[in-house]
Amino acid sequence: MRVLLPELWILVTLAAAAFQTVRFMLQKYLATATLSAGGATFSRFIYSLPFILALLALYLSASGVALPATGLRFWGFGLLGATSQILATVCVVLLFNERNFAVGITFKKTEVIQTVLVGWLLLGEGVSAPGFGAIALGIFGLLLLSGDKAGAAIRLSDLGNRAAGLGIASGVLFAFSAVSYRGASLAIAADDPVLRAIVTLAAVVTMQTAIMLIWLRLREPGQISAVWGAWRVALWIGLTSMGGSLCWFIAFTLQNAAYVKALGQVELILSVAASTLFFRERISGREWAGMAVLLVSILMLVLVI
Repeated sequence: MRVLLPELWILVTLAAAAFQTVRFMLQKYLATATLSAGGATFSRFIYSLPFILALLALYLSASGVALPATGLRFWGFGLLGATSQILATVCVVLLFNERNFAVGITFKKTEVIQTVLVGWLLLGEGVSAPGFGAIALGIFGLLLLSGDKAGAAIRLSDLGNRAAGLGIASGVLFAFSAVSYRGASLAIAADDPVLRAIVTLAAVVTMQTAIMLIWLRLREPGQISAVWGAWRVALWIGLTSMGGSLCWFIAFTLQNAAYVKALGQVELILSVAASTLFFRERISGREWAGMAVLLVSILMLVLVI
């Protein structure tokens, strides 16, 4: 079983990146067409929750096990991860409306390095020297990929714009959510990593749905009705969100969150491919170089772990 686990975390991480690429495309459409940033964020939680709870019930029934015990550590990490992910998702959705979107996404992708730091602070987990080298190479590839279509490099002056602020904030918050979810999953008294992942996911999304429901009711009247009205697209957001979140949670249960996030950078390559296939955008020489460097870093990461 120990021999298979590394292969499993790699497979589910790649699947999670694919699901997330589709979900962000759908959320971008909703955020620019019908919903606010809060409404688009809420849609991923409310429409995925019924599927997640049904999946948990089916898994418990099929495996013949009882719901595992949870404690204060589980709920503490779960709440920290839930709120961090809500705020991070809002930051990303707000980025969709920024002119300097590429700059913001560049800084968001530094979440991989931030996850290394947060993992060390919260769980005492570090990464090996070869693993850190692979992560650093991946960050360089992301810098090549990110930038504007004219080929301009990211400058220090870009740190002062709104997009950069949103990108940095989302990266920090996503780092906290990833490490917190690993902490919550490891706190569950069960040996089955899939069961731990589903239980953590169900608890977290329930909290997120409740938090967003209260927030929208008090601060954004009309958005809850707008989310229901957008069900034709939001339903698919819920399904892809469930698939992606489940895969992320399984990966976080099996492996250091920093390594999972590093491998998950393949999402950016998928995003570039989606832009080319669906929006007929051309890939620049720098983007090709960035994808090549990123692929090398991912292969290095898989080999050194």
